Amino acid sequence: MTNNIKNNEPSICFYGAGSMAEAIVRGLIHRKVASPKAISMLNRSNQERLTYLEDTYGIQTGRDDAEKEAYLSSASVIVLAMKPKDAGQALKALGSLLNKDQLVVSVIAGLSISTIQALLGYEAPIARTMPNTSSSIGHGATGISFSTEVTEEQTKQVLAMFEAVGMVQVIPEEQMEILTGVSGSGPAYIYYMMEAMIEAGIEGGLTPGQARDLTVQTVLGAASMMKETGEEPAKLRKDITSPNGSTQAALETLAAGSFNGIVKAAVHRAAERSKEMGEAVKEALL
Repeated sequence: MTNNIKNNEPSICFYGAGSMAEAIVRGLIHRKVASPKAISMLNRSNQERLTYLEDTYGIQTGRDDAEKEAYLSSASVIVLAMKPKDAGQALKALGSLLNKDQLVVSVIAGLSISTIQALLGYEAPIARTMPNTSSSIGHGATGISFSTEVTEEQTKQVLAMFEAVGMVQVIPEEQMEILTGVSGSGPAYIYYMMEAMIEAGIEGGLTPGQARDLTVQTVLGAASMMKETGEEPAKLRKDITSPNGSTQAALETLAAGSFNGIVKAAVHRAAERSKEMGEAVKEALL
């Protein structure tokens, strides 16, 4: 293990080295939020994965128990990025290694702040986050809730970390489930709609490539239009809807199929399921 952190730069240890952890690390380095030498990554046993991460990003990795414990006990920030099923045992062991000043950031779905603190065995400063998969390309949307123990400086650290992979909203923890329904699961709703648009294009005679490219650009353009103009979606929709035109006919078809109601029901059901899963995780771990 080497420790080459300069200018008292906060060190960040990722406990878990999957795709979301990698996305955050990529953003941290690309945006110069943290240098590679200030970042360490650990996993249970996949040495090949750790070698890839070392070679690709120049970060540090822990290969044996002694190295892992050294990184965990010395890091300013611990990012919990393991699977929920592995969290209970890992956090119970982690509690004895950490001190009360180390910030714990969780990207584990369903794991509440109170559950993390109970597993650690003390009231640690916790940032609970819910990024989405678009973080992997720097266009994520992340919700963050903080425990009362988190300092102002630690809050700034967490915001900088997740702003490196997209946009951030700070919310009360009780709103984490609805955020999951809107943005955590949200990309899947858009992909589902895009599947249907592509299929319809092919049915109408477009090649698969044409249907795909047109759909992708249409969705990208619509999202960019809303973001850049600051206009509400209802106004943008009305601006391109001529009376008795083709768009009006399409929208009437969607309305007849209760499109608005179905989408809202999907968001709320995702939120409900997120809460159910969180309770199941809590019961299994405590």
